[in-house]
Amino acid sequence: MDIASLTIDRIHEGLRRRAFSAAELAQAALAFAERENPRTNAYLHFAPERALAAAQRVDRQLAAGEPPGKLAGVPIAVKDVIVTQGLRTTCGSRLLANYVPPYDATAVERLEAAGGVMIGKANCDEFAMGSSNENSAFGPVRNPVAPDRVPGGSSGGSAAVVAQGTAVVSLGSDTGGSIRQPASFCGVVGVTPTYGRVSRYGLVAFASSLDHIGPFGRNVKDAATLLEVIAGRDERDATSAFAPVPDYTASLGESVRGMKIGLPKEYFTGLASETGDLMHAAVAQLEKLGCQVREISLPATGYAIACYYIICTAEASSNLARYDGVRYTYRSPGAQTLLDMYRQTRGEGFGAECKRRIMLGTYVLSAGYYDAYYLKAQKVRTLIARDFQNAFGEVDAIVAPVSPSPAFKIGEKIDDPLEMYLSDIYTITGDLAGIPCMSVPCGRTAEGLPVGMQILCNHFQEETMFKLAAAYESARGF
Repeated sequence: MDIASLTIDRIHEGLRRRAFSAAELAQAALAFAERENPRTNAYLHFAPERALAAAQRVDRQLAAGEPPGKLAGVPIAVKDVIVTQGLRTTCGSRLLANYVPPYDATAVERLEAAGGVMIGKANCDEFAMGSSNENSAFGPVRNPVAPDRVPGGSSGGSAAVVAQGTAVVSLGSDTGGSIRQPASFCGVVGVTPTYGRVSRYGLVAFASSLDHIGPFGRNVKDAATLLEVIAGRDERDATSAFAPVPDYTASLGESVRGMKIGLPKEYFTGLASETGDLMHAAVAQLEKLGCQVREISLPATGYAIACYYIICTAEASSNLARYDGVRYTYRSPGAQTLLDMYRQTRGEGFGAECKRRIMLGTYVLSAGYYDAYYLKAQKVRTLIARDFQNAFGEVDAIVAPVSPSPAFKIGEKIDDPLEMYLSDIYTITGDLAGIPCMSVPCGRTAEGLPVGMQILCNHFQEETMFKLAAAYESARGF
């Protein structure tokens, strides 16, 4: 059984023909993942009992002639910032090294209800803070395409497991590009849905107004199928949208002739030469498909990095205040007073990047600086969102690079936070505006490093986004 070549459709066909059972597939996927993991460190822990139980449910449904669900038998990995009942959820942090949640995230409930088989939890930057997956307390993830390179972050583990073939699809989270950038670096499809399209219930909070849960897949159809399963209103999350969830796969394969595509001029400066060449080739391919391509401008883009890192650090400072040694797993053993316990627990438990962001966020929210920084950043966020709304009055979709360059080497930027933050320059705007965006592979450099093309659409227009991505994917033969 070649796990690495399977797609959702192939799994369903194999189950229908009785070529294998869901239980056999789950056992093979677990064995393959455990064998491959030392090479990449993409999984933090596995869930053999839970996976086998889920697979056996699918087999019983098939034997009884019942519909087993859209993800029947599909091996899935879940980023370790998404809580799973009875299975450790560490957020890549020493603070939660032994935390076992008492409930499942809504997204996990829905993927398992659809027959999905969760085989393990994927490694990630601590509390989803990072652009390279080097900030995990349990060691960095290595890119399966080039093990001396980063897989991107913070959902690097979720991208890596799909790229190496040990999971067919996976769940990640995106706050400023943490799905699209790893997808680009690892050569897979990654989707950041509209804010509110997927419930955040059970997603450990980093920056609540920016956090999204989204899928990774080997192709557009698999990612669209997973998103369709997990999307929709959830009464347990007040920010989840009431918007109906369409059949995302129904329009795949339709013509995109006449679709209007915008190329933001601000996104095509500062690109590495090979990344730029691949992006221009991708745009030429869209023109061959009949798309009408025009240059547009998103003038507030230049303020996005500063705006994002003020807002996200402010929200992180607030959200991470709950980790104080009282309610969660780690507590400093040497503290003599309550105040010492707070200080030492947080000092010993948080890694350097979390501390950096907490300090920045506390500063911009402090008396005397709130109006100068946080309030001003929220106004800039409105300008960025307005730029997109103006653009979508003229075009159906926006195409742009995901990152200025391909995956960089492990350790190359870890000591230069500003340089690391700049790797998100093309992805953070989509999160600030709350619009759907995705990365689809558009080729490889001379060194064999993957590069992704970013597609952005208006709120709740994922169907248009998937249609364009699938047309491009089919034309390129990926």
